[in-house]
Amino acid sequence: MNMTSRGPFPATRMRRVRQSDWSRRLVAEHRLGSGDLIWPWFVFDGPGVQPVPSMPGVERLGIDQIAGAARRARELSIPAVAVFPAIDPKLKTDDAAEAINPDNLVCRTVAAIKAEVGEAVGVICDVALDPYSSHGQDGLVRDGRIVNDETVDVLCQQAIVQARAGCDVIAPSDMMDGRIGAIRQALDQSGFSQVQIMSYAAKYASAFYGPFRDAVGSSGNLGSGDKKTYQQAPSQSDEAIHEVALDLGEGADSVMVKPGMPYLDIVRRVKETFAVPTFAYQVSGEYAMIAAAAQNGWLDRNAVMLESLLAFKRAGADGVLTYFAAEAAELLES
Repeated sequence: MNMTSRGPFPATRMRRVRQSDWSRRLVAEHRLGSGDLIWPWFVFDGPGVQPVPSMPGVERLGIDQIAGAARRARELSIPAVAVFPAIDPKLKTDDAAEAINPDNLVCRTVAAIKAEVGEAVGVICDVALDPYSSHGQDGLVRDGRIVNDETVDVLCQQAIVQARAGCDVIAPSDMMDGRIGAIRQALDQSGFSQVQIMSYAAKYASAFYGPFRDAVGSSGNLGSGDKKTYQQAPSQSDEAIHEVALDLGEGADSVMVKPGMPYLDIVRRVKETFAVPTFAYQVSGEYAMIAAAAQNGWLDRNAVMLESLLAFKRAGADGVLTYFAAEAAELLES
């Protein structure tokens, strides 16, 4: 970038264009709108709502709340919602069989969304086994190890049942090797060539996921275990580029970086390297820090919320999965 084209002070006064609101808006390099937001939902099989204590302001939605939440997303011009289930612990097994039940909580949630708003709101479904497994891992466990290829076979079945329910975007978050290509082939062979794949291509073994695991009820199952044998180490940057390249080569339509703000450098590298639809997930720990600080009066919730979301756009993200989606959209559209 050539930074020598302007003259020195006082011929150049950088503050000139900052003096008025209209001028600041006119020269804005990046803009945030409701169309940049994806709203993650936690759902449970029951009536009403359940607060998530570690995420102030976030609630699990009962199955009777889905239609109303879908209407709200449509009214706020939020393009898509992402569904994450908190399933009955009695349904969790070592083989995560509930993940491929065509009448499971996610499939019924997807059907309810589509029945209410049709194609006005896209539906993104997580593909991974951790909400359904008794051990809390994203894959099948054999002799203490997470096995890759057997897990991918189950993920393909999971993707197909979600597509049959009406899911628009399959979002594999498991980080098994080769799963994007296998899922793409399985979807195509089952008549779902129109269903997109948004790959969690650069997903890190992060400490920022704690509140999410509370919300879906997997933290107790995982116990003292971790996911470091398949999620990336926070030290890795080049490795993320290789992961993204592999997933794009296997047929991913878009890619995601997770977590978000601690990895904005990765968002930038991915966007500049591949120029493909790139998303970031402002994860539960990021949300919880802002929400808790605002709750204590230490931060202005609305101002920090919008500033943090704009940072994703500035880094190159085409959109952001954020638990702030509904309240941010209300502010942005008002």
